[in-house]
Parts: sequence; structure tokens; C-alpha cells
Amino acid sequence: MDIRYLGHSSYQIKTKTGTIVCDPFTSKDPQLGLKFPRGIVADVVTISHDHADHNGVVGVEGQPFILKEPGEYEIKEINFFGIQSFHDEKEGQERGMNTIFLIEAEGISVCHLGDLGHTLTSDQVNELNEVDILMIPVGGTYTLDAKKATEVVNQIEPKIVIPMHYQDGDAQLSLANVELFYQEMGKEKKEALDKLSIKESDLVEEEPQIVLLNKRN
Repeated sequence: MDIRYLGHSSYQIKTKTGTIVCDPFTSKDPQLGLKFPRGIVADVVTISHDHADHNGVVGVEGQPFILKEPGEYEIKEINFFGIQSFHDEKEGQERGMNTIFLIEAEGISVCHLGDLGHTLTSDQVNELNEVDILMIPVGGTYTLDAKKATEVVNQIEPKIVIPMHYQDGDAQLSLANVELFYQEMGKEKKEALDKLSIKESDLVEEEPQIVLLNKRN
């Protein structure tokens, strides 16, 4: 499995049977101010919620299946589980709903939290079961900040944590730097990778390891 960072909260996941893009953003969103990379192809696109910085399907090539709603799906021998959550701490009253997606392929489970706005309930933790790789917002502003993100990591206990929704130097949106998340987690920041290439047998860490990925241009 190969994972690449496309910017903001968007990742491309390549498996042996298909390619997934999570939460592509719209290049024309003035609030975000980022350009979605060209030439991104997918078989499946997951969308956590219908805001312009997370639902830019138009930028993804390949006529992909679009998954937005909670439920169970199987596409290209990949299992998807959509879990209902909220974009805020007031059960969606401020910013609406958010769908968490758990993706299972090649014996690896990847969880993309979208714009989760709260710590998880016990039912949500049970639905997620065992997560190998967690993609989690950490920069605050409409979603989890570093402290809340650390609480969620401790709830889920993944093997690998990939931060998203933080200030990467290009976004116009006011977000916190990823360093604050490292501080809350008590981890030393390591050099970012261009992509994460991983197989099931690699997942042996007992404590969550943070993996930072360079944005694809």
C-alpha cells in the first residue's frame, strides 16, 4: 500500500486492486487558497462532508465511485465503513455532520477522520475496532486542535498517525502548525516522506508513530 499527501486533508491511497482519494479539495475555494494537484486518478473518492475544502470531486480523474454516507461498501476488493460523526462539539448544530471512513485493504486498516470536531463516543471507538493507520486533523479551526487530536489518538490507539488539516505554509485558512501536535504527543518531529509505502508485516509498533508526508505538487 502506498499513501501520498495531496494537501490539506486529502490523501491518495494506492492498493493492489484500486486507488482511493480521501477528501479532495476544490482549487477555487478562496478561503483555503490551495491548488489541487493535477493528474490525480482514483477508483473511489471518500468525502467526509460537503464543504469546498473536502468535496472537490471535479479535480479527480477516472470516473470514481463517490462515497459520502455512513454504511458498508465493497469496491475493487476494498472494504469501506462510513461512521457518522459531527463537524463540531454540539452534535452538528454549528457545522453539520461528518462521515469517518475506515478503509480495509491488504490486511491494513486506514481511518480518515475527515473534519471531526469532537472526541469519540465509546460506540464510535468500538465501530472503528483496530486501526493501523490514522489520518487525523490537528490544526484546529473548524476541527480538532492538537490537544483534542491527541485525546482521539489515545482513544483509537493506532500504530501510525498521519496528521492533516494543519498550516503547511500555503493555505490561506488560519491553522496551527503541526509542531504543536508533536508537542502534545510527546514525539520528536522527523523528516517528512514523499510517500508511505507499507505492508501488513511492517505494522509492529506498540506505540503510535507519527509519519509526516510531503505534499504532492
